[in-house]
Amino acid sequence: MVEIREVRTKAELRKFVDFPNRMYKDVPQFIPAMYSDDLQDWDRKKNPAFEYCEGKCWLAYRDGQPVGRIAAILSRKANEKWNLNRMRFWQVDFIDDAEVSSALFRTVEDYAREKGCNEVHGPLGFTDLDSEGMLIDGFEEKGMFITFYNYPYYREHLERLGYGKDVDWVEYLIDVPYDERTVSRMEKLSERVLKYSNLHVVEVKSRREYGPLLEKVFALVDEAYSKLYGTVPISEAQIRRYAKKFIPIINPDLACFIEDEQGKLVAFGVSAPSMADALRKSRGRLFPLGWIGVLKALRKNDTLDLFLIAVSEEYRNKAVNAVLMNHVLKGCHKMGIRVAETGPQLETNEKVQHQWNFFKTRQHKRRRCFVKKLDA
Repeated sequence: MVEIREVRTKAELRKFVDFPNRMYKDVPQFIPAMYSDDLQDWDRKKNPAFEYCEGKCWLAYRDGQPVGRIAAILSRKANEKWNLNRMRFWQVDFIDDAEVSSALFRTVEDYAREKGCNEVHGPLGFTDLDSEGMLIDGFEEKGMFITFYNYPYYREHLERLGYGKDVDWVEYLIDVPYDERTVSRMEKLSERVLKYSNLHVVEVKSRREYGPLLEKVFALVDEAYSKLYGTVPISEAQIRRYAKKFIPIINPDLACFIEDEQGKLVAFGVSAPSMADALRKSRGRLFPLGWIGVLKALRKNDTLDLFLIAVSEEYRNKAVNAVLMNHVLKGCHKMGIRVAETGPQLETNEKVQHQWNFFKTRQHKRRRCFVKKLDA
């Protein structure tokens, strides 16, 4: 018999957050998220999203042992923006057992009905900057700490429970070019764009100089991502939280910010050396010693994680992406990086995917957001 228990205490939350680390401990493709960040997601004092969200999380037990987990988030801001009445499910994991998955999703659906929702969709977090999407292709590929890993049977369970496709994201591996022809072509195109568009790259010599750029960065994120699936505007408190999470791992050589003559930010790209192997070794924990491996990964690596890229609407057809890529390409050469990996990109976002036409790429993963209409 399966028992579902709502997570109410700090001890239960630690068990909830650590569940996938235990479940996938022998799966080399699984990369854990940062343990401390996952804990803070459910701390109402530290996660500003609770200003407009409600949420609960549960663990499934059998014979006293955890066999699954699931979270539910009601984003009032998202429902208002998209004129929907949906509950989100998130952070879902379960053993290959129909009784377990049924009990978990029934709990979320009951909560959704209690809140007056008529649909459930996910996996989706509090914001678009949280991990989202269930892996449906690319199970043999190593994950990223910003994405979920799951077994292939998850999809079968969801479809059996009445969940279908709402939208897919795709991910790419990109070979970093070192040949003189490609490098020279990128350099010349970048110089031409800057000259004829009257733009300039903001010089950032240390992480401490990112502070003044933060408000501009997230304002551009809100503008560029506003029409993308499930997005909501980000508050100042959320900006500070995400900045605290990502600034320490960003290398100025691997991040580019472009402004116009008036100092308006018109494009940016943020990336960092992959921390996947370091986080897997420490099970996502930075303390007491996990930070040592992370620091080593940030200093010496052959793989780059591409986090965010955004271009203002007025510059999207002016090849500004070439300036971003040229800057990051130089940083890759400086560090000896050979391959870059993108985060999830909507399959319908052709403009983002076309920017990789300069390079040799392989679409190696696909993840899905599922949706189910609820009966009254």
